[in-house]
Amino acid sequence: MRTSVRIWGAGLVAVLALSGCRAGTSTQADAAGSGSPSAGASQGQTSSPPAQPVSVTVTPADDATKVRPDAGVSVAAAQGRITSVKVTAADGTKVAGDLSDDGASWKNTAHLAPAATYTVKVVAQNADGVAKTVTSTFRTIRPAAFAGASLQPSDGWVVGVGMPVVVTFDSTVKNRAKVEKALEVTATPAVEGAWRWTGSRQVQWRPKEFWKTGTKVKVVADLKGVEVSPGVWGKRTRTAEFEIGSSMVSTVDIAAHTMTVRRNGKVIKVIPVTTGKPGLATRNGTKVIISRETTHRMDAATTGVSQDSPEYYNLVVKYAMRLTWSGEFVHAAPWSVGSQGRANVSHGCTGMSTANAAWIFERSKVGDVVKYVHGSRKLEDGNGYTAWNMSYDQWADA
Repeated sequence: MRTSVRIWGAGLVAVLALSGCRAGTSTQADAAGSGSPSAGASQGQTSSPPAQPVSVTVTPADDATKVRPDAGVSVAAAQGRITSVKVTAADGTKVAGDLSDDGASWKNTAHLAPAATYTVKVVAQNADGVAKTVTSTFRTIRPAAFAGASLQPSDGWVVGVGMPVVVTFDSTVKNRAKVEKALEVTATPAVEGAWRWTGSRQVQWRPKEFWKTGTKVKVVADLKGVEVSPGVWGKRTRTAEFEIGSSMVSTVDIAAHTMTVRRNGKVIKVIPVTTGKPGLATRNGTKVIISRETTHRMDAATTGVSQDSPEYYNLVVKYAMRLTWSGEFVHAAPWSVGSQGRANVSHGCTGMSTANAAWIFERSKVGDVVKYVHGSRKLEDGNGYTAWNMSYDQWADA
């Protein structure tokens, strides 16, 4: 048994040796032919699986209706990145937006309009660069009513140093905070200023101090897509650019019956005037020229005076500059020249000779400041452009 085992072991060694020689020969042959492409691929090289397709989500969803304009448009991409987004209204208006740095999301920055149809076209690609295009449409809500607004100063005006920015709406504004966010005043050089609501339909912006001559101002009321009151939406964006002219600040001393006119801080004329008589006193305070007219009809009936009253009047005056909504003007009053500089005999306006009225009219503009001092009657808040009758802190703390 032991001998038999040894023979079997020797034979096995011989067989293994022979096999090993053949395996070595075969391996050398294979190595010699390994330069062929097929051989190289068989030596462990593998191709990567294709990247997953990019997934794109657009909000609002395709065919959505009654979308709130302030809800906005957003696009998100997964397993890839966004390469372009175009949001276009039916009238061709394009909606601006911002793409994130990683290309994973996009969000509109410009407002949407109410009662408008928009098309969204998105192009995105996956990690392999394979592009995918997604297109959708939606419609914004049709409001119960639209809100319009006007801006003053208007585009291209040159105004005085006391002129506020005035935004007047054609309907009541209840969402004041939303509206204020849509309003922007940009001045060059920059100035500090603040908004204040002067009524349910009007908001004004004034700088901390009087404007500086030469300042250029741009106002943007981006009210399109802003819900100014429940169910009432702004439809358009309004803009205006204006400039601040020379500083004209006049001081009317009610007690002394004089108007001292200063241009850029220097006195250029002292004019004898007459102001309101007892019972019809001219209001004290800082006023701003609202409008200028070479002629203006003054009818006392518009201020509540009966035609049967001895105080009733109806006449045309020259060189009229309005200071209050209640009817105070600076104007020519040739009938009271004898009292000008001596006594107050008017119904509340500031009267002067025709020559003096023409002189100051030619040198004045909307927004110029007229301060009234040494009077007993207080100017009511909002009776004209009365922003300068309170401190800036009071104005801004609205």
